[in-house]
Amino acid sequence: MFDKISIPYESVMLFNIVKLKKNVTIEDVEGLIGEMCFVVKNNYPGFRAGQVFKYSGFISKEGSVGDYGKEGNHIAIVTYWDSFEEHEKSHSHETFKKLFSNLVEFCDDAKELGYELLWQGEQEPENIYKATI
Repeated sequence: MFDKISIPYESVMLFNIVKLKKNVTIEDVEGLIGEMCFVVKNNYPGFRAGQVFKYSGFISKEGSVGDYGKEGNHIAIVTYWDSFEEHEKSHSHETFKKLFSNLVEFCDDAKELGYELLWQGEQEPENIYKATI
């Protein structure tokens, strides 16, 4: 459940930003998200891996361009699939639709954007403790 994941190069990634209503906390939706992720992980072919992040408020000034500050209280659900078609098939299934509709009751907005992988890599062990540039 809380282990590293391996992402095949040919996979697609779906990035879902779920903005929570004003008085909703992460704890209010944690169980719903856990149930939804459990069902996806164990029932839908084509699913490879997933991650859920809570927005913690820090924003990189070094890696950001333009205005920011209206991000609000949200979570990011990141899932990896064999194909976009497999993702869409799973999300059109009645069980998933019911679970997702339970989460949506606590949300102001949710957008799920799809991406194709262009590059991935890990730090080489011999570089981990080298001095910075």
